[in-house]
Amino acid sequence: QVQLVESGGGSVQTGGSLRLSCAASGFHSPKYCMVWFRQAPGKEREAVATINNGGLKQYGDFVKGRFTISEDNVQSTLYLQMNSLEPEDTAMYYCAARGVGPWCPWSPGMYNYWGQGTQVTVSS
Repeated sequence: QVQLVESGGGSVQTGGSLRLSCAASGFHSPKYCMVWFRQAPGKEREAVATINNGGLKQYGDFVKGRFTISEDNVQSTLYLQMNSLEPEDTAMYYCAARGVGPWCPWSPGMYNYWGQGTQVTVSS
């Protein structure tokens, strides 16, 4: 049974940093995509960053070099380092995975496994 558990969310002021973690268990696939999504109230869920089994990373245009996605395969953990946070980054952040790669789609509907989310709130 695949389980994804996010942590690391919280409240910060504009310009602050947070590091999100997503601990994965039961997920074993030689080809995969892991993604951070976010969803703000009243808005659609959008992809923030993706990483595939080859280590290729992609970022949403709004990231503008502020965020870094990474993974620790030994610990089976996905990370999202977020710097220079802005109020517009306030959202629930989710990690998601699919056992198909190396192309990582941006659509949430293409992902089989989801965590419960962690809230990020950025105040001005």
